[in-house]
Amino acid sequence: MTNLEFLKKGDFKWKFFIGIIFFIALFLFFYFKEVEVETLELNTISDKYIVTKIDFEFPDEEGMIISKQDLLKNIGEIYKIDEEILRQVHYDFLNEISSTEKLRDDLENIYKTADVLKGILRRLRFVDENTKNIMEKYKIPNNNYLVFFDDSKDYPYLPKGYFKKDIFKKKLKEELFQVNEDIFNLIIGYFNSKSFLLSKDVKESKIIQEDISKTIPQKYTHIAKGTKIIGYGEKVTDKHVKMVSIMKEVIEKKKFSPFFIFGNILLSFIFVCLSYFYLKREHKDILKSLQKLSLLVCIFILTLAFAKIVEFLILQNSVNFLSVRYPIIVPFASILLLMLFNSRIALYGTSFLTIILTVFLAVDHNHFLLLNIGASIAIIVTTKSLRKRKEVFEVCFISLIWAISIILVFNLFDFYSFSYFLKDVLKSSIFMIIIAILVVGILPLLESLFNVMTDITLMEYMDPNNELLKKLTLEMPGTYQHSLVLGNLAEVTAQAIGANGLLCRVATLYHDIGKLNNANFFTENQQQGVNIHQLLTPIESAQVIISHVKDGVILAKKYKLPQSFIDIIEQHHGTTLVYYFYAKELELHGGDKSKVDINKFRYPGPKPQSKEAAIIMIADGIEAISRLEKGFTKQSLMKKIEEVIKDKIDDNQFDECDLTFKELKEIKDVLLHTLIATRHVRIEYPEKKD
Repeated sequence: MTNLEFLKKGDFKWKFFIGIIFFIALFLFFYFKEVEVETLELNTISDKYIVTKIDFEFPDEEGMIISKQDLLKNIGEIYKIDEEILRQVHYDFLNEISSTEKLRDDLENIYKTADVLKGILRRLRFVDENTKNIMEKYKIPNNNYLVFFDDSKDYPYLPKGYFKKDIFKKKLKEELFQVNEDIFNLIIGYFNSKSFLLSKDVKESKIIQEDISKTIPQKYTHIAKGTKIIGYGEKVTDKHVKMVSIMKEVIEKKKFSPFFIFGNILLSFIFVCLSYFYLKREHKDILKSLQKLSLLVCIFILTLAFAKIVEFLILQNSVNFLSVRYPIIVPFASILLLMLFNSRIALYGTSFLTIILTVFLAVDHNHFLLLNIGASIAIIVTTKSLRKRKEVFEVCFISLIWAISIILVFNLFDFYSFSYFLKDVLKSSIFMIIIAILVVGILPLLESLFNVMTDITLMEYMDPNNELLKKLTLEMPGTYQHSLVLGNLAEVTAQAIGANGLLCRVATLYHDIGKLNNANFFTENQQQGVNIHQLLTPIESAQVIISHVKDGVILAKKYKLPQSFIDIIEQHHGTTLVYYFYAKELELHGGDKSKVDINKFRYPGPKPQSKEAAIIMIADGIEAISRLEKGFTKQSLMKKIEEVIKDKIDDNQFDECDLTFKELKEIKDVLLHTLIATRHVRIEYPEKKD
């Protein structure tokens, strides 16, 4: 399958699949909503009044400072043994031992144990009992901390006999693994006989205070939704900046809440349902056509993606969010919908998308809503049709004029200077240029992918220099003239009932191209007095006439005509009867219908699937009658029109398209009025009475 041919099947499963894609796109757009939080710059003056948008817990820095101060003031000084004193005591001990004759054999072991003990004493720190308890409470490592208390705070000393044997034996065993009891008693006894001067360890005190400070649990203050963060004219402090930042973080974290996820799922489902019910009531043709439904959803998704990209670029490249205060996005969808559908769908899509984007983009909601709805509606109400690519830029320029007017109002209301207004106009102009370029670039892709025709493309097929039209003009001037007249008639009729008039007009230029294979077999191309059908049987003549549909399809594919043209070539005769030759064949068999196969005199179809194909079928029959008959009155012309339409209805030719009886009545009136205007029908006057 190429060019999404599967879309023609109208399979419910495919429609449901498109609905699921639309649902997922909406959910992702809702779920990944950027948080619109005003940006504050430190040490500047606030030009806005900001309140909290959600409840959150804010770190109480002042409370933390007080708590730390209260705790740290209870922490005493940290002392260590004076290094010089310790070195001297150690030196004296070694001298005394070395001069003792009976200890000569154990000197090596004694020296080693004394050195280890000296290292242990160097690492010891001495604190008061309260400080020791605080360290234990906050789980600060304190294996080398011993409790000590001395009233002489200027020059504290460790008293003689301070070192407990069991403590130091344990510490020695941790490093020596095996300690000689006699040597240990000798060394500890000597050290206990001395008093040691202590000095303050300032560096260690700072480390302990920092470690204890880190363990103090953070205090928080509950900030209720709607609480003022900063007022207009106030100086921005570090606290203001932190409050805004934390508020944004809390909002972002709520994305992972099951309630938030379910809420987005429910909202997406609601929007999909609302769209379905609207289309079911106002645009059933879109719901019936998977092709149109897919195209509509595709345009919506493209617009949502475009909006997200714009939002991302604005937030990433702006120190202040309001540096691009008025982004214009929705006209992108409005133009596409207007060109590929109609103004009613464009108005629906504009309203739908504006509401969604206003609520779920990180923008100034009021300004965004008014600007985008105004610029988009300006496009819809001022544009009848777009038949040239350059007209896209013209439409964007008109929309820009309206947008500038709205922006001027915003600036007047907000008392901004003229320089702000000029910047806004420049940025809005850039947005509209980007939209115009995107529309012109994307349009051919959408036309190719979904087999749809815009007025721009249709106008290109009206070019007289088109190879196929040239061939028609030269080889079948009669058929070409018939197509021109039929095109004008079908266009006016289609416009009256809201169908695609330009498609009718252009498609009719090609609807009879199949006659090129047997041009002289058709009345409009025959020379006077020459009728080739006199040489053929009625069945042969009927088959030649009928074959122009099949031949037309083959020729259209050869010249790569759009699928909408091919559909009209196939459907403009439906399964109608070639009555003239059927009657001739019936006459040959004495009127015995049982001897005539009526199916050999019917076109193969299919029946008209669209309003446009049905209109061309009706107009084709009416135009032929009005061309052949002369001198009829308004009343007789209306009678002929009604007969043609009644024959088609009785033959069930409109069963597969969505023409209503109200529209058929409108078609009758428009055809009558148009034929009177073009044929100058003579008015029937009442006869004079004597």
